[in-house]
Amino acid sequence: MRALFVGGVVDNSELDLDGERPPLHYPENGGAGQSRYRLSQIGLRENAVVYAVYAAPELDDAAVAQVASERDYARRFDATPAAPR
Repeated sequence: MRALFVGGVVDNSELDLDGERPPLHYPENGGAGQSRYRLSQIGLRENAVVYAVYAAPELDDAAVAQVASERDYARRFDATPAAPR
């Protein structure tokens, strides 16, 4: 699964995540003073999560959805965007 970041210091960055379910925050165990990204959207293909969009804390869901749409994550991963489970 691919983690995609919107906003903050790592905007438009990507990395691979292990596991079947993405964590609710990234990094999962961030220390004090580090930005924590929240899971905002997932991409599903055949009921499997193929991407996870993490947003900076100051962004609302509508702004994240707009950026994800502009970056065309759903088409790129041949997936359907959905709210996190």
